[in-house]
Amino acid sequence: MNQLASPPRRLPAPRPALGLREGYHSPQVPVDVRLNTNESPYPPPGAWLEALVSEVRRLEYNRYPDRAAVALRQSLAELHGVRPEQVFAANGSNEVLQCLFLAYAGPSRRAVIWEPTYALHSHIAHLTGTEVVAGRRGPSFEVDVRAAVELVESVRPSVTLFCSPNNPTGLVEEPSTVLEVLALGEGLVVVDEAYGQFASWSALGQVSDDTPLVVVRTFSKTWSMAALRLGYLVGPAEVVRILERVALPYHLDALKQAAGRLALRFVPEMEQTVGAIVAERERIARELAKLPVQTWRSEANFLLFRPLAKSGAEVWRQLLDRSVLVRDTSSWPGLEGSLRVTVGLPEENTKFLTALAEVLS
Repeated sequence: MNQLASPPRRLPAPRPALGLREGYHSPQVPVDVRLNTNESPYPPPGAWLEALVSEVRRLEYNRYPDRAAVALRQSLAELHGVRPEQVFAANGSNEVLQCLFLAYAGPSRRAVIWEPTYALHSHIAHLTGTEVVAGRRGPSFEVDVRAAVELVESVRPSVTLFCSPNNPTGLVEEPSTVLEVLALGEGLVVVDEAYGQFASWSALGQVSDDTPLVVVRTFSKTWSMAALRLGYLVGPAEVVRILERVALPYHLDALKQAAGRLALRFVPEMEQTVGAIVAERERIARELAKLPVQTWRSEANFLLFRPLAKSGAEVWRQLLDRSVLVRDTSSWPGLEGSLRVTVGLPEENTKFLTALAEVLS
């Protein structure tokens, strides 16, 4: 019996837009001092780990997790003085942002950002088919309020994103800028506060059911839980209901829900960690001021600086030769020649400063 010749097989092509951008990744290389990903240098409290181990023994692994994450949302609501129905949790703040774009953006809709800012905002927008309109920050990386209002009025975006403190510049957005844009009533205003606990101002006090504002936070930084990938949003209850429809069923596993809920028992320990990191941040800033670099004021757990006598890429390589890894932002638009360093343990920060002084000498 003759068999028909099989046609040549080819894998289907992905959506064309996916070929235009690369994912957001940080180099992971073996070094003695790794200060490139804005993680907390401190582990969670030992008592938290003991409580989590006890909880792990009681989980019913043959059952699906609580789809609504009720206990976790109740604990977060108590922390922020809101109702549980105003809280949405997901696998890291990035998944929270992705759900927001799936629900409120997409094809034929626009998002407004101000560059330079967190690269994943525009990346997620492109993945969801959302057009991105980018305003430019000023020489000190501030957002001019008048220009911001004009941009939003002209674009009429479905989503407007502020990052406060802004990554990678460390600048807290001016409250008046956020509030004036919010007053325009153009779409949903999203304030990404991944580093909010380090900052002097938060938009959380502006959240209400009749205000088109959401605040996104994460457990990765101040709660020292980057490995578990847990983030959340505080916003209008109606927005949370829409996001629950967008999220996949049982998207938040039981272990993650327990870890986040138990972490909230240790607020004083978290605040102590934040204080230690802020103190080290200010020490690094003082030492950088003695070196031939330009630095910017930061209210996050990192600092942006630009070497004056050498290129940023060259300094990055020479730091790596000394087993110190920082984030090379020298090729990013608006950040030419700059580098970003995460605040680490005191001894790590000292090694970074010593190595940088050698490189720049």
